[in-house]
Amino acid sequence: MTLTKLFNAFFDSEKVAGLTLIVCTTISLTVANSALGVGYQHFWHSELAGHPIEFWINDGLMAIFFLLIGLELEREIYFGELSDLKSAALPIFAALGGMLIPAGLYLAFNFGTSSQSGAGIPMATDIAFALGILSLLGKKVPISLKIFLTALAVIDDLGAILVIAIFYTNDLIVSNLLIALGIFAALLLLNRLKIRNLIPYLIGGVFMWYFMLSSGIHATVTGVLLAFAIPFGNGDEKSSSYILQNFLHKPVSFVILPLFALANTAIVIGSNIGATVSESYSVGIALGLIAGKPLGILLFSFTAVALGWCKLPEDLSWKVIFGVGFLGGIGFTMSIFITLLAFDDQMVINNSKFVILLSSLVAGTIGYLFLKFSLKDSVHLKV
Repeated sequence: MTLTKLFNAFFDSEKVAGLTLIVCTTISLTVANSALGVGYQHFWHSELAGHPIEFWINDGLMAIFFLLIGLELEREIYFGELSDLKSAALPIFAALGGMLIPAGLYLAFNFGTSSQSGAGIPMATDIAFALGILSLLGKKVPISLKIFLTALAVIDDLGAILVIAIFYTNDLIVSNLLIALGIFAALLLLNRLKIRNLIPYLIGGVFMWYFMLSSGIHATVTGVLLAFAIPFGNGDEKSSSYILQNFLHKPVSFVILPLFALANTAIVIGSNIGATVSESYSVGIALGLIAGKPLGILLFSFTAVALGWCKLPEDLSWKVIFGVGFLGGIGFTMSIFITLLAFDDQMVINNSKFVILLSSLVAGTIGYLFLKFSLKDSVHLKV
């Protein structure tokens, strides 16, 4: 099995981006808990063009991140792991289990409470961190495992986007939504007319973002819609989709996501950590990411294979699938993003972010150590 040039570039950029996010998060946490903490937090809340800087990052720049996710998903559907239903079935079922089981565990502790809206938080997987940790294992990682985790994470992101669009939309303004969808339809028409120039699509995307934001649906959904409006063609290096995806990798990995990390991990760690992690929403997030993710990914994958709906790659074992499930428990970017939509109370948001970071660290460490020893003889361990 060989990897495409774009997949290699994607994997390389994501693993370096994961390490970059670790550095940015460490810096942000350190500064936030130093004598500079108050000024540092105030900076992200200071206004720029009528909105806090934090808004422009979370609602503006993150739409570009979702545009890249959409372009990657589109390529997976046409040429990648998702292009063949039999091959796509395994990561699809794995992602489904990795979303439903964590959400179920969260609701077991929070259903009927004011914090039940956080059920989407442990459903997410951070692609950059997950692939970054996997890359630390070096050449012992089978190509099939890289592709499985990438496809799983991309599908997981699609699930998170749907969750955001369906469950985290308040006060819908239908007129603005119709205008946004009208612009989307116009961009699809340009695609059908074989207009390859990216400029009209990007300009239309800005207007679609504005009206989507004004409609009440989170504006970052615009990024995914725009991705599927941009011409894919035959998917080669001259296609509009390829050009834009290739261009966006570095700005997203080394500018947008680091800014997101700096702005959203300015967490003041209180003295009573025990009280923080014992809150019902904290327990739900931690169990969802650390236990729910690997269990959901393993159980749904095993069931799908047992029923003959898909096949486990020959160079992988169920032990390895369970290990990579822990890497799926690295929520970070998407989990923090959903936290901002799920809660209004700043203390709950702050505590949730802390638990997400802590849980992601635990899940990532377990996953790394588990795979480090499992991959040595993964073929012999296959069930």
